[in-house]
Amino acid sequence: MPDPQHVDLLVIGAGMAGLTAGARAVRAGLSVVVVEIGDEAGGSARYAGYAWTAPSHEAMERHNPRGDTSLKRALVDRFADGVAWIRNTGVDVKDAQPVLGFGRGHQFDTNHYLDTCRRIVVEAGGEILTATGTERLRLENGAVTGAELVTGTGTGTGSRRAVRAASTLLATGGFQGDIELRKKFVHPHADRMELRSNPHSRGAGYRLAASAGAATGPEGAGFYGHLIPSGIPFADPSDFVDLSLYYSEHALLFNLRGERFADETLGDHLTTMALLDQPESRGLLVADSRVFRDWVVGSYVKGAVAVDKFALAARRGGRVGFAESLDELDCLPEEWGYDGPAVRAAVEEFNAVAAAGEEPVPGRLLDRAPLDRPPYYVVEAVPAITFPFHGVRIDDRARVLGEDGHPVPGLLAAGSDTGGLWHRAYAGGIASALVFGLAAAEAATRTASLGSG
Repeated sequence: MPDPQHVDLLVIGAGMAGLTAGARAVRAGLSVVVVEIGDEAGGSARYAGYAWTAPSHEAMERHNPRGDTSLKRALVDRFADGVAWIRNTGVDVKDAQPVLGFGRGHQFDTNHYLDTCRRIVVEAGGEILTATGTERLRLENGAVTGAELVTGTGTGTGSRRAVRAASTLLATGGFQGDIELRKKFVHPHADRMELRSNPHSRGAGYRLAASAGAATGPEGAGFYGHLIPSGIPFADPSDFVDLSLYYSEHALLFNLRGERFADETLGDHLTTMALLDQPESRGLLVADSRVFRDWVVGSYVKGAVAVDKFALAARRGGRVGFAESLDELDCLPEEWGYDGPAVRAAVEEFNAVAAAGEEPVPGRLLDRAPLDRPPYYVVEAVPAITFPFHGVRIDDRARVLGEDGHPVPGLLAAGSDTGGLWHRAYAGGIASALVFGLAAAEAATRTASLGSG
C-alpha cells in the first residue's frame, strides 16, 4: 500500500449528499477527495428535479411521527439554508410550490447543481475519483482516519490507494441495489421490486459503517418508492419518473382478492409500502375519466412535465385495460388472476358510500369523490424501491453514532445511507441529502479547525 494522501475530508459517494458536502467543504478552505464507484458522479439525484419537505415541525410530526426527533427538526429548520446554498452556487431555484398536499418544495435543475458542485470541488484543487471502490476504512484507536481505495473498478486494472482524512463521509446512496440487504432489512419479499435508482448503491456505506462499530436501524422502517406498471422493466433513468403512478392518490387500488387495503390518498409512496404486503405484491389501479383528466395526464407537481402514464404503460406492454362502464370490469382477463366482479362490486360500493358522504373502509382522508364518470382506466401496479429507511444512525450534525450512542470519531454519514429520519413515512430525500450533506461539511470544517489549532 503506498503512503497515504492526507486530506481534511474524504467523501465516499458522489451523489447529492456527497457532492454538496464536498463543494461546501472546499468553499470553507478544506482539502477534499470525493470517491465514486460509478463511472460518473451524480447518482440518482440527477433524475429528481425537486427538493421539498414538510414546512413546519407540526406538519413533519403529523406525517412522520416515528422519525428521529432531532433529525426531523434539523431538516425543517435548515431546509431554507439548503435552498439558499443551491442559489449561492449559481443554480436557479424556482419559488416554493406545494407538494403532496402538505409539503413545500423548490424546482431546480439537479443535473446543473450536481455538475456545478463537481466543478467547485475540482476548481478548488479537490479530486473526484470515479470508478473507484472503497476496500475498507482506516481505524486507529477507535477513530476513522480515512480509507483504502481501489481505483479503476471494473476495468481489471485496479490499483490501491490510501487516503488519510481528518473526517470521512459515507454518502453511497443506500443499499437498495443489494437484494439480500433488502430482504433482511426492508421486507422478506423486497426482492420482487424493480430498482428505481442507480444500480451502484449496494450497501457499501452501510457495511463500512458497521465495520467501524456504527449503530444501524430502525427495524421495520420501510422504504421510499413508487407504484409502477407491472411487467415493464426500467429502460433508462427517465423511466423512474415517467413510469411512476403518482396518480394512485386519487384512484382506487385493489389486491388480488378485489379488496381495497389502504387509504390511497395518503400518498403513492405509502401505498407502495402497503402493496408489498399484499398477495404476490401486485394490485389493480382503477381510475375514472375525472381522475384520468385531472391526474393521470396532469403534472404531479407544478412545473413538471406531464406524461400520459396509461398510454405509456400500454405502449410498453403493461397490463392495462379500458372499460366503457363499470360492468365491463367483470371481463378482466382471466390470466391476470383478479376477480372482476368483485372489483366492480367494490368500486360500486365505494361510490355509494362516497355519494352518501360516509367514511369508506379503509378510510379516505382526502379525495373522497366517487369514481362514477366512465370510461375507466385500469393498470396493474407493483411496488418499486428507490431507497430504504433503515440505515446508519447519525445525530443532527451528521456524525455517525456508535452502538453506545456516542459519535464514532472521524466518521460522518448523509443521504440515503442514513436511517432514523423516516419511519414508514417520507417528506423529501433530496432535501435530507442537501441538509445533512451541508451538516457533514460543517462538522468536517470544525474538525479541521481543531486539528490546525
